[in-house]
Amino acid sequence: MPPPAPPPRAPLPRPAGGAGDDAVPAAPVRLRAVGRAFPVAGGTHHVLAGVDLDVRAGTTVALLGASGSGKSTLLRLVAGLDLPTSGDVEVGGAPVRDVSERCAVVFQEPRLLPWRDLAGNVALGLPRGTPRATGRAEVLHWLDVVGLAGFAGHRPRRVSGGMAQRAALARALVRRPGVLLLDEPFAALDALTRLRMQDLLVDVQRATGATVLVVTHDVDEALHLADRVVVLGSDGPGAPACVRRDLPVRQPRPRDRGDAELAELRVELLELLGVPRTGPAPAAGATGPDPQAVQARQTA
Repeated sequence: MPPPAPPPRAPLPRPAGGAGDDAVPAAPVRLRAVGRAFPVAGGTHHVLAGVDLDVRAGTTVALLGASGSGKSTLLRLVAGLDLPTSGDVEVGGAPVRDVSERCAVVFQEPRLLPWRDLAGNVALGLPRGTPRATGRAEVLHWLDVVGLAGFAGHRPRRVSGGMAQRAALARALVRRPGVLLLDEPFAALDALTRLRMQDLLVDVQRATGATVLVVTHDVDEALHLADRVVVLGSDGPGAPACVRRDLPVRQPRPRDRGDAELAELRVELLELLGVPRTGPAPAAGATGPDPQAVQARQTA
């Protein structure tokens, strides 16, 4: 049985007016009239069309939408893992033509190499040409940040799923990316571990100042993490997706998951995703819908 992981160390906040040790040069992201289509038997499948999106440097944007709405496709375009059929993608003011060195990606699965220990897996994220001593120090630092300082020598099979995903996050952070891209990174985790990982991501973003773009199907996760929630959707079956709503989340951090204003935003987002309101809006001071009921509606 994998050993229990200690609670992750909360990264220190950046000092006012200056950058902390973990700060990175955050980069803005810009998409203009972006479309992506794929050839299929007998024609072309248009996944995205006319997507316009601006993500300010140092902010967190969550992408929500039904399955097949192009969220992961959009993330791959920003990372340079794929190229748009039409339109322009820019990171830090430069067009994305190939894998962007300013971006790092965390996928739904940790994708750790089983023959390497956690430190060795995290080291794969180091920029090319990093001196050995510097690289080792960086690896150990980010393992410490995500709460895995005592597990550097463990192989992936000896740690839990949550610990493996923390290692994947450290592998991305060791690049000190200007843009951190996350594709449903916590979807495979149990509910409690998922909440802890969400809090860890908030702390990491605060410490690094990186721009974060995260794909999720979880409305509550989006509201906890993001400064803005962007909903992708189409006009009908078979139609390409575009931005249907760009909703700011103005509640200060740290956020109370039971906040009444967040509960109202949750209802609005669920309605946008096709889940109609089933009762009156929460009254002022209410704690919002029962979390288990919301989860059941989200996964229905």
